[in-house]
Amino acid sequence: MKTVKNYISYIVLVLVGFTLLPELIFAQIPSKIPDALTVIHSRKSVRKYLDKPVSKEQIEILLRAGMAAPTAGDKRPWSFVVISDPALLDTLSFSSRGTRMLSEAAVAIAVCGDKNAGFRSEVWVQDCSAASENILLAAEAIGLGAVWTGIYLNEEPTKYVKRVLGLPESVYALNIISIGYPTGVDKPKNKWDPSRFHWIKW
Repeated sequence: MKTVKNYISYIVLVLVGFTLLPELIFAQIPSKIPDALTVIHSRKSVRKYLDKPVSKEQIEILLRAGMAAPTAGDKRPWSFVVISDPALLDTLSFSSRGTRMLSEAAVAIAVCGDKNAGFRSEVWVQDCSAASENILLAAEAIGLGAVWTGIYLNEEPTKYVKRVLGLPESVYALNIISIGYPTGVDKPKNKWDPSRFHWIKW
């Protein structure tokens, strides 16, 4: 009889453990993750941040999301440079007119592509763009704010960032994603426009 009771107690503990597991996982994140469509429609470009640090665990969540993106031929030509040093963020804020907010960011991620990795073409730009969008959506999902600042299509910012980050010859920064806790000033925009799609043919 005692053995049966012990067995039942064991089963109860296992079931309780599985019940609490999602809560334990979510406890590591600032807020519970909303559904995918809510995240997509809530995403906005956030340029104003609170003076609050972003943890390494949160950054890993963003990087894992980035690396989950689709990539041509599964070549994965991306690399990511995480910038958390305030002095370096300030230096990078002078990359272009569109990167000024980096001086106020808690952290930034330079999404880079290696022209010698995978297909030797500009396909890496598409792969890294997909990874960048995943990072932006993941930031929104865990309560952070982020904005994509373009680098690669502009000659001077490309050279500047390459020099500041010490990127290898074949590696280029597609963008720098500025990240921090949002102040609430920046809001999502309704971009739905039925005139922008066509059924079957143009």
